[in-house]
This record gives sequence, C-alpha cells and structure tokens, in this order.
Amino acid sequence: MLKVKVAPSILAGDFARMGETVKKLEENGADYIHCDVMDGNFVPAITFGDQMVRHIRPYTSLPLDCHLMVLRPETRLEGFAQAGAGLVSVHAEVCRENMVQVLRLIRSFGMKASAVINPDTPVERIFDAVEDADMLLLMSVFPGRGGQRFIPETLKKIERLRSFCIRAGKPELDIEVDGGITEENVKDVISAGANVIVAGSTVFRSSDMKATIARLRGE
Repeated sequence: MLKVKVAPSILAGDFARMGETVKKLEENGADYIHCDVMDGNFVPAITFGDQMVRHIRPYTSLPLDCHLMVLRPETRLEGFAQAGAGLVSVHAEVCRENMVQVLRLIRSFGMKASAVINPDTPVERIFDAVEDADMLLLMSVFPGRGGQRFIPETLKKIERLRSFCIRAGKPELDIEVDGGITEENVKDVISAGANVIVAGSTVFRSSDMKATIARLRGE
C-alpha cells in the first residue's frame, strides 16, 4: 500500500499572507505545498511565478510542488529551480513532441519531474513519461480556477494509469490527482490508485485544517 500524501493548493489561500499560510499548512500535517502557476495563456487566469515560490520557500521545509499551467515550460525551469521548487509538473498538452526531454531537463536542475494531463486528454498520452517521471498528475477538473466539481470519469483514468505503472515495473510511482477532491470522494480516488491528493477549497474552508488533512490522507 502506497503512502498517501496531501498537497494543499495555495491557490485557495490568502495571497496577502502566503508565508503564514504555508507555515500553517506544514504545522497542520501537509506533505507538500501545491503551487498552481498560471500564465494567462495556457489557461485564462494569471496567478504567480517563481518569485512567489522564492518568497514562500523560507517559511516551510516541505517540498514545493509546482504545477506549471504555462506555455513553453522548459524556458522557466531554471527560475523555479533557483527559487527552491522541489517538484515541477508540466502539461502533455504543451509538450506534445518533447515530454521526455522536458522531464529530463527538470531533473537535470535537481528537481523531481511530473507529467500532467487535462480531463479531456487520454491517459495513454503520458504512458511514455512513466520511465522518466517521479510523479504523474491527472487533472480531475479543467485547470484555471478553484472550487470546481470532481469529474467522475477520472477514476477510470487513475485505474488505467496505475495498472500501466505496475506493468511497466514502476508500481510505486506517485500518482497525483488535482481538482474537486473532498472528504466524501477521496476514498474513491485512493482506491482507484492515486496516492497524492491535491485539495484547495476542502482544506482552506475547513474549521479544523489538521483533521481535514488527516481525513484526506485516510487516517
């Protein structure tokens, strides 16, 4: 049984108090800090870049899990490495021909590497990334904004991806799922084969953040 880890998304946090926010997440049991980076091109919204990552780095010892929803992510990797990112996820939709090369480039900067697909992208699109990835991320909502409902069809994609990882000899590869995960549906997500849970609204709207993170982990 793979260890389940929780990666609260700071997209749902208070941008004016982000240092305090990430410190509080660590104190309440988070495993990663999930940073949603949006450039206004790949998705309509604009959030933040490597400067925010650099500024929050001193406030937590947790790995900063940076999800790049940007065009030409390979041009931005050095900045995130210098800022202290621990893991960078890039989208298959913008790395159509060079996914493996981008993953290897991420790792050459000393960060862990992850490939991401949107809900309307076939899961088979990232099968070729399994060998070079430290994690794979399935979006269970369409990226660009928080608070969306979980897309149930994601569960089948998780199952297919986990089965492929097992057949490929990487049964312990982390599979992260992002979007609409709640205390009510997280068990289904974990049962399907995911072991890294991204949650924004569920964590930040909770009256007991520590208890909510524990329940998302299945404790």
